[in-house]
Formats: sequence, structure tokens, C-alpha cells
Amino acid sequence: MEEKLPTGIKPYLDKLTLGVTRILETSPGVAEVTFVEKEPAERHTIISWEQKNSCVLPEDLKNFYLMTDGFQMTWSVKMDDTPMPLGSMVINSVSKLCRLGGSSMYTLPSAPTLADLEDDTDEEGNGDKPEKPHFDSRSLIFELDPCNGNGKVCLVYKHAEPVVSPDTEIWFLDRALYWHFLTKTFTAYYRLLITHLGLPQWQYAFTSYGVSPQAKQWFNMYKPITINTALLSEEADSFVNKLDPNKVFKSKNKTPVLKKKPSSLPPSSQKSHTSMTSAKTSSLAGNSSRK
Repeated sequence: MEEKLPTGIKPYLDKLTLGVTRILETSPGVAEVTFVEKEPAERHTIISWEQKNSCVLPEDLKNFYLMTDGFQMTWSVKMDDTPMPLGSMVINSVSKLCRLGGSSMYTLPSAPTLADLEDDTDEEGNGDKPEKPHFDSRSLIFELDPCNGNGKVCLVYKHAEPVVSPDTEIWFLDRALYWHFLTKTFTAYYRLLITHLGLPQWQYAFTSYGVSPQAKQWFNMYKPITINTALLSEEADSFVNKLDPNKVFKSKNKTPVLKKKPSSLPPSSQKSHTSMTSAKTSSLAGNSSRK
């Protein structure tokens, strides 16, 4: 069932969304905020999922599903009096919490899989960089958010051999299939999701190459409630061409070239000047012939 917020919002839904609907309500140009209310997941559904995938859901994610079986909130902005979808916050339900790279995309025995992308030369976690997930049997990866096709936010069990470790992390898999660490717990990720207002490509703010210039414009208009806001605002000028007119149009100091102006003598003077010139020319010619 769909419920438009914030009109008549239920108290527990206000707590679930951390009150972000009130922020969106007062933001310029926001046309509508839509929340899809979901029933709590049944406990036996969660147990069946854990048995099927041979792992235990983290306690914070399990409690979240026992309160609501997934999460979906969208909001739009008005463009020429027409609502345009912009923000999207999604957490897959238990039934859509599917394993990534678990099976081949084709039925042929020799068909390629994501595990074929594994490279033994990949750098492991060192220093402050955590170890990246693996597409093969070393890790278990489940999709939390499809990110509208801009990548995938995943729940990752990095140590699945010989026994699946209960420790999980939240990672972002971009469209080029590179991994980027987000948070250590689902609760921390959920706060990031809400405080970034579900803006397009917000997960790319945690990558080395950042969000696209178009997404950055939306970030600057609807600033996320996050510590990254200052960083984003500082980097905003990097996409602006800075031209100094004084330098662009500056030229070297050259000596001005004086152009001779045609004489402005009256017609009678011009005729006498012409006759004198021709006489000089003829006399010079006579002298040269005498020699």
C-alpha cells in the first residue's frame, strides 16, 4: 500500500524515516514524497532465508525486517509544472535479498560467471583499506539496493570458508564491477541512505571518482545531511571553467605601426605636384641618357 507523506504520517513511520520527510517538505521544488508502507516480515520467513543461504542475518538487519519487510521512499521535483522523480531510498525485502554471483547467467556448463573476474593479483586489505569482497566461494554477497541501475549496494559476508563468519559489511559495487566500502553495519548504512535523501548516485560520493557533474548539481541544490556536504561544496568549483579575462585577452606590448595618411591637398595643388614630379622624372631620364 502506498501512502503519501507527510499528511497523516504515523508516529512509527516518522521514527523509521528519521523525520527526513519534514526536511523534504520544506525543500524548494519538492512536489511529492511517497512512502510504500510494508508489513513486518514473518519470523519464519527470515529463518527460511537463513537456512537456504547457510548464514545468519546480522541482528540489526533482522530487527529491521521484523519491523518492515523492506523500505521504499521516493520523492519528485517540479519541472515545468510536471513532477519528475528524483530521490529514491530502497531496501530490498527478504524475498528479494538475492545472492549475487551465485549462479551462472546461462545454462551452459562453461558459461562465464562473476567468479571469473577474480584475479589472484588483486590487492588485499592493507593499512586502512579493508579487504575487498570476492565473487567466488570465499564471500557471500546479497543485494540490498539495485540503485536504479547505477550499481548495487550489497550485504557482504567476506569470510565464507570453511564456515560462514557472522561478521558482515556493506559495500557498493559500481557499474564497472569495482568494490567500494561503505559501512561496517546495516544501521550505519541506513543512516547514510536517509541522510543523503536518496539523491541520484549518492553512493559514488564514497568512491575515488565521486559523483557525476549532473548529480553534483542536485547535491548542491538539496544538500545531504551528512559530513560529506562540506567536501562536496568545496569540490563543486572543480567542474567550472575559470577564465581570467585579463589573462585571456592580454597581449604583448608591441610598438604601434604608424600608417601614412593620404595627402589632403586641393585639386589645383595636386595637379602642380604631379607636373613637378613628372618634370623631375624627365630630367633624371635626360641626365641618365647623356651619361
